Amino acid sequence: MSRVLTAEKLDAARRGFKTAFQLGLTSTAAIYQSLATVINSDAPEELYGWLGSIPKMREWIGARHIHGLTEKAYSIKNRKFELTVSVSADDIFYDRLGVYRPRFEMLGNSVALHPDETTMELVTSGASLPCFDGNNFFDTDHPVGKPGAVTSVSNYAAGGSNLWILADLSKPLKPWIYQKVGEPSFVNKEDPKSSDHVFMNDEYVYGADVRGAVGFGFWQMAYGATVALDATNLKAAWQAMSALTDDEGRKLNIKPTHLLVGSSNVFKARELLLSETIGGSSNTLRNLVQTMELPLLD
Repeated sequence: MSRVLTAEKLDAARRGFKTAFQLGLTSTAAIYQSLATVINSDAPEELYGWLGSIPKMREWIGARHIHGLTEKAYSIKNRKFELTVSVSADDIFYDRLGVYRPRFEMLGNSVALHPDETTMELVTSGASLPCFDGNNFFDTDHPVGKPGAVTSVSNYAAGGSNLWILADLSKPLKPWIYQKVGEPSFVNKEDPKSSDHVFMNDEYVYGADVRGAVGFGFWQMAYGATVALDATNLKAAWQAMSALTDDEGRKLNIKPTHLLVGSSNVFKARELLLSETIGGSSNTLRNLVQTMELPLLD
């Protein structure tokens, strides 16, 4: 039978659960900020028409050269996510709340890691989802050049199943975008007078709401590969990124900073980038870039 709880008990439970939630939220180390540029959003959808070009300075001769928006607008629609848990009314009534605190701390942990998970879902789908130019983010025929002089440029080498990525994460706009809408909110449904769930189930419901989305930034800032991670293929990826130009044929001055690998390539990456010698010869790849180990990449 449903039991009426005092407002004081319910308030104490809510404050305790929220404290545990905040602890889990703030004590969790997330990595998405290292991979993606965080854009604050206050609308259902954000338009990134300017992604079609990477402007560079030029000598001012005559009128200014205005870099306008590209014809193919790229937009990212925000999505809403939730995570909800319930607590028995008996446990609140008898102050048996200690067993729930780890659960609410894990709730905060899950919310904190949510951007990592959604970002990595996009990262691993780069060969099958389009970016601003209409091609897949990782592709072999990105169009580069002025009308009438367009050439196809590749940032992808297919040949296996274990994805690794060479990336330049030093620029203001990284290869991926995380669109953030406010801060995560902790919500509850406690009043049996207004909640059918409380009245019918004799339990109280708490949860977290998050709004946001992920999208692709400049494809030029990342090179994806499923070929074997070895010295030859890593050098080829490096050279391909370093040779990239804008539509006017000017070098973009891209210098890869990180090698992103999943668990399957961790030790190979360490061997390539940390060993002083390989096969008895000096390792010219040593400390070329930093290794970023991402278990969700596999």
